[in-house]
Amino acid sequence: MERRSVDMSTYKRKAHFDYFRTLAYPHVGVTADVDVTNLITFCKEKGYSFYLSFMHAAALAADSIGEFRQRICGDGIVEYDECGTSHTESVGDGTYCYCTLYHHMPFREYIRYAEAERQQCREKNSIEEDENVEGLYFISTLPWIPYSAIIQPTAGREDSNPRITWGKYQKDYAGRLMLPVTVLCHHALVDGIHLSRFYTNLDTEIHKIIEQSDF
Repeated sequence: MERRSVDMSTYKRKAHFDYFRTLAYPHVGVTADVDVTNLITFCKEKGYSFYLSFMHAAALAADSIGEFRQRICGDGIVEYDECGTSHTESVGDGTYCYCTLYHHMPFREYIRYAEAERQQCREKNSIEEDENVEGLYFISTLPWIPYSAIIQPTAGREDSNPRITWGKYQKDYAGRLMLPVTVLCHHALVDGIHLSRFYTNLDTEIHKIIEQSDF
């Protein structure tokens, strides 16, 4: 991962950046239902992990938005060319460990890589983050219940790592399987329009996985 400093003298959201950093709670989040019917069918037919498949789509959707790749650094902003994910991985005793993955590779290659990495992380069983924690998205799940809202912890006002969380999918009135997906970002960097783009891009990335022709 490489990063560059944003030129604050030409940064069009400079006033917004300065304002939201003064707030006691400067984070903005939203929960929306995402249709995962076709992705679940695809994963069951191919024998792929839905968890890893959805994470791949979510990470690429986030990476497609420059504001999601930005982090507060001192009084300025740095932007990464790509960001990995740090996700929670169950270790079988009711607790979890952290696992870091990267996503800019063909889906079939990613699945093999991700399965190997998650097994190694389970064996290591650590909640220590990678050294470059600044350049990560934090991923977690609540797979036991469907929900309509969730409160996520942050390390403080300057914590600008986006959080992406999802719960248990359930059928809607039309029989589609809907997954509650929550995104939390620092409002000094991200506005509602960027959150909206994430969900639009997430649908696109899900379709890309399903429509791959080499399976």
